[in-house]
Amino acid sequence: MATEKDEKGRGQCGPSSLRERFALSVLRAISRLPLSLVHLLGVCVGWLMLKIPNKQRRNALINVRLCFPHLQAAQALAFRRRSFLEYGKTYSEVAYLWLRPTRKVLALVRAVSGRELLHRDDGRGVIVLSPHLGAWELAGLYLSAQGPTTTLYKPQPELNWLIREVRGRAGAELVPTDRQGIRKLMQALRRGEYVGILPDQEPRMNPGSVFAPFFGVPALTMLLINRLARKTGARVIFLFAVRLPRARGFHIHCLPAPVGVDSADETTGATALNRGIEHAVNTCPEQYLWAYKRFRRRPPGMPNLYQGPL
Repeated sequence: MATEKDEKGRGQCGPSSLRERFALSVLRAISRLPLSLVHLLGVCVGWLMLKIPNKQRRNALINVRLCFPHLQAAQALAFRRRSFLEYGKTYSEVAYLWLRPTRKVLALVRAVSGRELLHRDDGRGVIVLSPHLGAWELAGLYLSAQGPTTTLYKPQPELNWLIREVRGRAGAELVPTDRQGIRKLMQALRRGEYVGILPDQEPRMNPGSVFAPFFGVPALTMLLINRLARKTGARVIFLFAVRLPRARGFHIHCLPAPVGVDSADETTGATALNRGIEHAVNTCPEQYLWAYKRFRRRPPGMPNLYQGPL
């Protein structure tokens, strides 16, 4: 693994602690396995997480019941079981997607639906939204292989150098979630380039967010996408990679954002954004990250949802 360089070209070290070196060794070992065995490992991890009481298991069931209230108790449990087997695959395949050669990873894309939405012939930038659905690491790599891409990411306390290297290996520029990063997103869109954003993370409670329905439940939703679209005139689309059965690869889906995502009314824009995420999730609902506490922050006066027995 090559060393990363900072903006001034200085080399930065790789793993700096025993824990990072151990984690990198495990990732390298997993990456050498065939994808079928990687997914089998993920299924085993997901099965164990279902059997051992833990917060992720509890939170996923709460989310499923909130977002699909029509499901009976047994149906909700069955849905959670299927989603956790996919949940395990999502994380076991990270090593494979990160550390295999770029051309081999991109060769796993067996089909692309809606590819025409990625066009930039009109000179406008394109805001590409990839929810926590399916193989979002592959979705980001595929996007950066299509043309100049600037991707928003949250710096991590460990293995940050590796994340920057693997996500940028097809040419993407990674920028942090701060004012300087937002400025670079604006500049990229005005140059007519791609900007990649994960749209379903809970933002901070500040003027940059509002509560908007997500599957009918109030969810704190970022306004960044609405503001970028309005200020730059960029188009907004969704792009995600669905995992195919029996480790046969992945299917990239591109969907247009719903009308109103660039509305002058920010709540209308946030509502349209969440509706677009719903459309993407409904393509392969079991592959969404249901264990994430999407409704952690609540409107004033509403109770905490993530509590109770594990």
